[in-house]
Amino acid sequence: MYSPQQQAVTVLGSTGSIGVSTLDVLERHPQRYSVFALTARERVEELAQQCRRFAPRFAVVADEEKAGRLQSMLAASDLQTEVLWGVEGLCQVAADSRVDTVMAAIVGAAGLRPTLAAVEAGKRVLLANKESLVMAGPVFTRALAASGAEMLPIDSEHNAIFQCLPQPCGSLEGAGVEKILLTGSGGPFRRHQLDDLHHVTPDEACAHPNWSMGRKISVDSATMMNKGLEFIEACLLFNARPEQIEVVVHPQSIIHSMVQYRDGSLLAQMGNPDMRTPIAHALAFPERIDSGVAALDLIAQGRLDFEAPDLRRFPCLRLAREAMAAGGSAPTVLNAANEVAVDAFLGGKLPFTGIPAVIEQVMDSVPAVELTGLDAVENADRQARALALKVLESA
Repeated sequence: MYSPQQQAVTVLGSTGSIGVSTLDVLERHPQRYSVFALTARERVEELAQQCRRFAPRFAVVADEEKAGRLQSMLAASDLQTEVLWGVEGLCQVAADSRVDTVMAAIVGAAGLRPTLAAVEAGKRVLLANKESLVMAGPVFTRALAASGAEMLPIDSEHNAIFQCLPQPCGSLEGAGVEKILLTGSGGPFRRHQLDDLHHVTPDEACAHPNWSMGRKISVDSATMMNKGLEFIEACLLFNARPEQIEVVVHPQSIIHSMVQYRDGSLLAQMGNPDMRTPIAHALAFPERIDSGVAALDLIAQGRLDFEAPDLRRFPCLRLAREAMAAGGSAPTVLNAANEVAVDAFLGGKLPFTGIPAVIEQVMDSVPAVELTGLDAVENADRQARALALKVLESA
């Protein structure tokens, strides 16, 4: 229930895995936090259940038809929840003056405008929607500087890096940082025969060995595009040059990332693979609160392994590095083409190995331009998506 005496939290994407984990953490601290708004795109029944449980001031869905359905579901409940819809509704609950913290957990480009609205309104933004920052890095950088908003990373890897850096950290060089080591599990196909990757199914790609995630991000993990997007995100979040970041495959997902210092120290953040840990860390920062996650048992874990990523197996990593090197709208194009290709794969219209092939063809065809504002970002996104669809039609 929303209460002005507590820290008010808007959860963008409350029915997804990050949103559900966020609500779990919030519910553990009812004296500290209240739920101001919840949003969902398609899962109206799940959103209705969340509204009955948390009694938010607002609930937002994709369109007017779904808003009517949600209102009907809530009519029998004695709730004061107002139902909104569309991008305008999302931006409204992200920027509302009564909101203290916004969890940005809408997957993909759909989260761009509401996440930016929260930044422009000067909120504490918990960034789980890496695609927004990848798409519009320069736009977000300018908005953060202008509004004084606080952006804290929720991806387990970036949250780990944040925890391993001194706070505040003016620059990596000033902090004595030599290198950031960005870890990734390698997904379900780390040992798969290369010749067999063409035939893997969506269900196989979504069967992540360590994490429970939505289908899109699970496929991104299988291609390691997720790590490519995180590489770009890390460059932007920590003002790092690409050569300062090294991707390391760590199959156990126990060390979430590391920071290497010039004195020879290597600091690592470790924990069980549960997103409630970074969520709780960012919600309460600089304090520490209970997340509900069990402590890591190193003796039971037994071993930790590390290896370099195989770029033949994971060409999406190479494509992400190339996009970051090109700059401008190149990361926007990379993200858009990936979203279209992954959607086609999940729909049975593209083989697994076709994902990087589509992305590379689109990147080769769309020149990088300067991102002067949100319109330039969305134009590049539309252009890349349209071309990706043409590539799929001709395949």
